[in-house]
Amino acid sequence: MFSGIVAAVGRITHLSARADEKNTVRLTIEAGTLGLDDVALGDSIACNGVCLTVVEIEGPHFRVDVSPETLSCTVGLDAPGAINLEKALRVSDRLGGHIVSGHVDGVGEVLRFDAVGDNRLLQIRAPQALAKYIARKGSITVNGTSLTTNDVDGADFTINLIPHTLANTTLHLLAPGAKVNLEVDLIARYCERLLNPEL
Repeated sequence: MFSGIVAAVGRITHLSARADEKNTVRLTIEAGTLGLDDVALGDSIACNGVCLTVVEIEGPHFRVDVSPETLSCTVGLDAPGAINLEKALRVSDRLGGHIVSGHVDGVGEVLRFDAVGDNRLLQIRAPQALAKYIARKGSITVNGTSLTTNDVDGADFTINLIPHTLANTTLHLLAPGAKVNLEVDLIARYCERLLNPEL
């Protein structure tokens, strides 16, 4: 589990195909300021909101394997570039954001990224199937970042990004047309299942 509080911006530096696993890609990620001293093989790290397992550690780099299924339903893991990183929570950690599983529910599209003073107004269109889980003043995860929605209109929602978030995540790189990983609030999904057990 994660909190959606991005700990560091890292960078995918290399991608290679796994010869023993058809269509599986191994990513080499430079961890940036994310300390790896307490990371062991088998630990989970959220990479742009996707929970991935550490399979190798080499100096300031770690490696993860990404399955074809994960590549087919996420963005930002198929080319070199900057990514948001967060280690898995310990039981004793503060939950500064909200409960995040690292299981991406869908890919959204950025509609607007407008300056409002030092802030940015971010508008995203989610897949229609996710609209029912997105509520005004609710929690949503965008590329691994826990955020609060301001307004919701169907599958479109807006978020206010403050300077701290812009400076400490990759979200400042967004522009209209960009694709983003979305994870809806975990509690909303469980409420739906409890209210509709036949689903």
